[in-house]
Amino acid sequence: MPFRTETVRNGVYVELVRSLYTTLIPTTIMSIGYVASFSVMGISSQNPVLVIFAAIGVFSSIARIAVLVSGSAEASDSHLTIERARQLDRRFAISYYQFAVLLGVSAACVFTVEAPRFHMLATCLLVGYGAGVAAGVGLRPWIAIPSMLVAIAPSIIVMALRWDPIYWVLAAMTAALLVGGCQSLPARHRVTSVEIAKRLTFEALARRDVLTTLPNRLALREWFESHVAIGGGHELLAVHCLDLNDFKPVNDVFGHPIGDALLKAVAMRLTQALRVGDIAARLGGDEFAVIQRGLRNVAEADQLARRLHAAIAEPFSINDQEILISTSVGYAVCPRVAAELDELMLSADQALYRAKNNNGGIEYNGGMMAAAGKLAA
Repeated sequence: MPFRTETVRNGVYVELVRSLYTTLIPTTIMSIGYVASFSVMGISSQNPVLVIFAAIGVFSSIARIAVLVSGSAEASDSHLTIERARQLDRRFAISYYQFAVLLGVSAACVFTVEAPRFHMLATCLLVGYGAGVAAGVGLRPWIAIPSMLVAIAPSIIVMALRWDPIYWVLAAMTAALLVGGCQSLPARHRVTSVEIAKRLTFEALARRDVLTTLPNRLALREWFESHVAIGGGHELLAVHCLDLNDFKPVNDVFGHPIGDALLKAVAMRLTQALRVGDIAARLGGDEFAVIQRGLRNVAEADQLARRLHAAIAEPFSINDQEILISTSVGYAVCPRVAAELDELMLSADQALYRAKNNNGGIEYNGGMMAAAGKLAA
């Protein structure tokens, strides 16, 4: 399947969501700073409202940290799906918004108290929060910008309403910093998204056969390592190696463009012949490989080998030319718990060599199953 624009867009989104769950340390620092600041202000002034804010801050901070801790492992999973990423995004946003509301209301309340030293501490919290949001959550502007506005704007309004030039200047400077931060975040998001998209595209191209868009050797190995896990019980795993017979005459007679189109058509037929959960790859030239999982017996591998062989034997219509080719198939089977890709590929390739020497057809190398049987005995 081609690496489509939608795939890139989804990949970028997943990467941006992952970035949210790397903010545990700054979130913890901000949470401790908030609770400590309002505890000190409330106790020293014997102001019960500030003490209540400190208590609410404890629960709010626990909720934020719990969201980060519970979602960090899933967010870092290399197989994170777009649907699950959206859920993680929403969960993070809710926890972030609730703290922003708490900070906005409580900091504004501080500026109504006639205690300039408290105002200094509240200003420090607001500046620190804005910087933390820009640095840690800035790649998700729809979370970062509303959070900063909700947390900082109420204090700016209260400062501006005080009949004191010092507070007017403080309000103006804070507002300027807020506007500048909000303005810079979308641009940073766009630049980072483009960089991530380029990286994902290059990574995908490095793992795709350019002509057929099938996975290449590197992608096949990575797929094997991530999908064939230890502990497969009694499941069997099969590797099929395929080589097209008399492919060179097709290029000689019809030309290389027809030959390339034929390889694309072969790749499509191989993919259509597979079950969900299996994979086909192009190894190079007219060589292909298929990995088949979840087998109960060797007969199922034989059935797929015959299905692949029959699929390629059907006539191809390429640019109004009917082309008939066949394929040689060699396959090997072993228990999933003992599966090693290199050994399986070598065993299947040996069977393929025998098939080609027998003028095409299907050959099975039972050596790995026999070896597994001896070990089990």
